[in-house]
Amino acid sequence: MKKNKRGVIATALAATLVAGCVILMACGKGSKSTPEPTPPTTETGVTFSSSNEIFANPERGFTKTYTARTALDATTLANYRINGNTTLAVRVFYLEDYKAKPLDQAKLDFIQADLNAMRTAGIKGIIRFAYVEDMTGSDAPLSIVLQHIDQLKPLFEANKDVIAFVQAGFIGAYGEWHTSSNGLATTENEKTVLLKLLSVLPQDIMVQVRTPLQKQNVFGTAVSIAAAQGYSGSDIARVGHHNDCFLGSEDDYGTYVNIPVEKQYISNEALYVPVGGETCPPIGGYSASCDNGRTQMKLLRWTYLNLDYYQPTLSAWRTSGCFDEFVRNLGYRISLVNAVIPATANVNGSLKLNINITNTGYAPLYNKKSTSLILKNKTTGSYYEVPLTYDIRTCKPATTAVANFNIGETVSLSSVPAGDYALYLRAADQAASLKSKTEYAVRFANTGTWVTDNGGMNDLKSSLKIQ
Repeated sequence: MKKNKRGVIATALAATLVAGCVILMACGKGSKSTPEPTPPTTETGVTFSSSNEIFANPERGFTKTYTARTALDATTLANYRINGNTTLAVRVFYLEDYKAKPLDQAKLDFIQADLNAMRTAGIKGIIRFAYVEDMTGSDAPLSIVLQHIDQLKPLFEANKDVIAFVQAGFIGAYGEWHTSSNGLATTENEKTVLLKLLSVLPQDIMVQVRTPLQKQNVFGTAVSIAAAQGYSGSDIARVGHHNDCFLGSEDDYGTYVNIPVEKQYISNEALYVPVGGETCPPIGGYSASCDNGRTQMKLLRWTYLNLDYYQPTLSAWRTSGCFDEFVRNLGYRISLVNAVIPATANVNGSLKLNINITNTGYAPLYNKKSTSLILKNKTTGSYYEVPLTYDIRTCKPATTAVANFNIGETVSLSSVPAGDYALYLRAADQAASLKSKTEYAVRFANTGTWVTDNGGMNDLKSSLKIQ
């Protein structure tokens, strides 16, 4: 994306913590005036095989980056998804013609058209706004920045379904919060811009800043957010990190000051907020080898990486044989481990699920999904959806060996008529506009379980007779 980088630059997540998770369910209760006899307690136990297959999954993996002033093409984006398993596009919108005036309708329409193209293509965007694409040009004064953020609020709300994350942007070269011609690269101004951006964005959308110290300075603490804060919707719990000089040097071109402490800070935070970015030309004898890339991605829980820069590093990974490994493991890679599910249930009764899953990727999911048990009637082909309370974001990456959590959840079958059913697990996008689209459903990394029917589901290889 760039040919020259310096100054403060932030980074990345990638690995450690516990991975397996589980999924089970809870819903409202059905009732009957006369109790039915309890059906036999026969249970179906299934063990699943993991898969090494490369496939696309929402909001993770290698990304395409677009900085050109020309419109995005939905067909091109869709081809990247189909042929390159690319589900994210980093879109930097340059506002150099608006440094002294409001955004006009033509510019807002241009941005909207690009987001429409992403939706049509079945991908999501990582969005950034900037005023200057070099180290010596000028950005906009603070008053203009704040005006533009206000103008973007309706656009953010209308397109929250296809915005994966927003990078803080606006300040300095490339919107990376350094070399600001208007003196905006100070903690006071960065805080003003960041809090303003958080205030206009829908609460579900997270923002990434360029260095760990910038987040720490804005919020006045060097303590990583923990489980009690994660997904709370508070400002500090909505700010992650993007490092646009990953694997460039020991401190990634100034991304870190106290390297081990700040990397551990990001590693802890990345259980709840996203980390991603792009590589830089290595300097000072630094190695961007497979081993170093793997170690840093795991430590920092890296969830996405630019496929367009820095090409010599990416090419070396292909030659060395680790590129496909990174394709598989960037972000989450969730798989079914085993399941124990009763084989029979009463009409208007309940069903206890015991489904173990694990995450062998570098990071968890960050955006909430709509998780449900799907029952397919074997005779009629009709589908019945039973919502689950399980939050798939809690399926964290394993620290070393595979780790599983077993969560038991009992669901109501009050909406499901008598019959013989095949069972599936579905993790769909929570946006109503995307929930039925297969491209936005989470595919588990197992052999013979993924089906594209009904918006994309994972086959539990289990049957249920409701009588």
